[in-house]
Amino acid sequence: MLQKFTSLFPLWAIILSAIALLSPDIFLPYKDAIPFLLGLVMFGMGMTLALEDFLLVFKRPKAVFIGTILQYALMPFIGYAISRMFSLSPELTAGVVLLGCCPGGTASNVISYLAKADVALSIVLTSFSTLISFVMTPLLTWAYIGQTIDVDMYGMLISILQIVIVPVALGIAINTVLSSRIENIRHLFPVISVLTIVFIISIIMALNRETVISAGFLVVIVVVLHNLLGLASGYGFAKLLGLSEIEARTIGIEVGMQNSGLSVALSIKYFTATAALPGALFSIWHNISGSFAASFWAKKNIPK
Repeated sequence: MLQKFTSLFPLWAIILSAIALLSPDIFLPYKDAIPFLLGLVMFGMGMTLALEDFLLVFKRPKAVFIGTILQYALMPFIGYAISRMFSLSPELTAGVVLLGCCPGGTASNVISYLAKADVALSIVLTSFSTLISFVMTPLLTWAYIGQTIDVDMYGMLISILQIVIVPVALGIAINTVLSSRIENIRHLFPVISVLTIVFIISIIMALNRETVISAGFLVVIVVVLHNLLGLASGYGFAKLLGLSEIEARTIGIEVGMQNSGLSVALSIKYFTATAALPGALFSIWHNISGSFAASFWAKKNIPK
């Protein structure tokens, strides 16, 4: 029952988003809680990991290295290029680029499983890109838009440490030390994550009610293209670089599915509420597209 609830994440997100647009006052009082809520999600991610999960970095360094490079090379560039192509406002451009500069999202692990990809590789790629995000995300954001918008690299670095790295590390530590004692409650963390992310999306929708009404369709197009090009290019480049079909699927999913919650939290703090809109929409869309991609790949035979 809990797995079914989690799998319907896009539906809950759409329903709560609609409520937020109709009655924004319900969610507006909680806008300052977004960093804390994201920290809760990151803690839940850490609670599903153990130190042994990172051994794959040493066992298959080529796949991990290529996946991480593609993660931070493709999505920022695609986001910047699409934003320029559609002449987005500076605030929306900042949001799309920041989204592209974020690490992989935890939902990619579930999608990799459904797509018959490499779940272990997906977990390591998500974890590794998350752990280096405190450097890569502010650095790449500054490199792409720092000439037109003020980017507080140091402040962003500290924020990522506080709301991502520390909660993930704490979760890993607790899971490693108390693994057997928390076995019976570990299945609750994905549900808590879904509820928290849906609530974050609702807050952003409430904050951006007028923007969604006036420019929502254009932003949706940009978000959809950003995600689909990420999925396709991640898969394509992985194949060109000699990785297996399973590895290419995994990297395609990892590249295309971002930690949009992080982009929302950073956008709110360092840019504007409008800049957080692409991340909120991406949270809904990439789970829908990921599910379709998983269904497509699951039906295709994997070459021996």
